Amino acid sequence: MELKYEFYIGATCKEVWDILVTPEGTRKILFGSVLETTFEIGSDFRYIGPGNDGDETVHVYGTILAYEPEKLLSCIEHAGPSYNPNHADFQSRMTFTLETVGSCTKMTLINDEWTPNHPSFERTKASWWMILSNIKTLAETGKTLDFGW
Repeated sequence: MELKYEFYIGATCKEVWDILVTPEGTRKILFGSVLETTFEIGSDFRYIGPGNDGDETVHVYGTILAYEPEKLLSCIEHAGPSYNPNHADFQSRMTFTLETVGSCTKMTLINDEWTPNHPSFERTKASWWMILSNIKTLAETGKTLDFGW
């Protein structure tokens, strides 16, 4: 199973990258969550923020596979404990790539290597559109989308 998304964004790779990896950016696109990691290959990461377990809910966690600032971020990820009691048994790989195209940034997300029968696949397939649209909107306008939540 593979999910693949390509967006062209009217912003620089640095502007898009900052949205993907800085606390200021992730809070805006991921509903108040921040990314905690050293970005070293093999290091752990986690997105934490408001959720089922309070302000420090772990929404997603895993291991950094590749990291090249303003170009590439790849990791193995698991949904957090509050989403599934056997969360560690299910994983997928997320790979963001950024490249300059004219005066735009082409952002590609490939979410693949899903564990068979992964319980979050369908929900993730739907939610990526919202998150990626939010990245594009924030980079181009400085504002996020209002999903009515």
